[in-house]
Amino acid sequence: MSLDSSLDLSLYLVTDTALATAAGHPILTVVREAVAGGVTVVQLREKNATAREFLDLVCRVADAVPDEVAVIVNDRVDVFLAARRLGASVSGMHLGQSDLPPALARELIGPDAVLGLSASTTAQLLEAENDPGAVDYVGIGALHATTTKTDAPRPLGIEAFAALAASTRLPAVAIGGIGRADIAPLRRAGAAGAAVVSAICSAPSPGDAARELASEWRNAR
Repeated sequence: MSLDSSLDLSLYLVTDTALATAAGHPILTVVREAVAGGVTVVQLREKNATAREFLDLVCRVADAVPDEVAVIVNDRVDVFLAARRLGASVSGMHLGQSDLPPALARELIGPDAVLGLSASTTAQLLEAENDPGAVDYVGIGALHATTTKTDAPRPLGIEAFAALAASTRLPAVAIGGIGRADIAPLRRAGAAGAAVVSAICSAPSPGDAARELASEWRNAR
């Protein structure tokens, strides 16, 4: 599929329940406040949850956010399909390099679901681009060193991110240790969006953090 032009990837929240809990916030509260502050996509990434816990969270988040906010399920095609079967308004999936092959995932989730793929090399981007109809956008990282993903590749920095983003026709979302100071440089570097984890999940006020990040993106030149 071609990426729906109405899908706004600019401020992309990836959830981390442990970080949110440590900051004193239930994850559903973080999502609600972050969306009110300007988050445009919510990817639910819950590596330590059971399938049933993950499914429950996906359904609750899908019910809590406006229709224009995309809800993306990380890794778990079974959870995505189960949520859809239950009537939840989930938009799509995001896969890593060690997950199901994108073409196979596409067959399972259907032509109308959004499918994202993590990539960190030119070869991975080329493979994603040449897999017709499978991948809609790529997540390129890690921009900086990050503790929220134990298997993250080595940090790229803005210049290397820009080169990778320019090498693909697919919309590129940056991820990995991104903070407020990175937003404008990333937009100028050709990013379709910035994915953040701790910048919102660990913030004293997730809503205020999202508003600041969204403002940086809007005002970037």
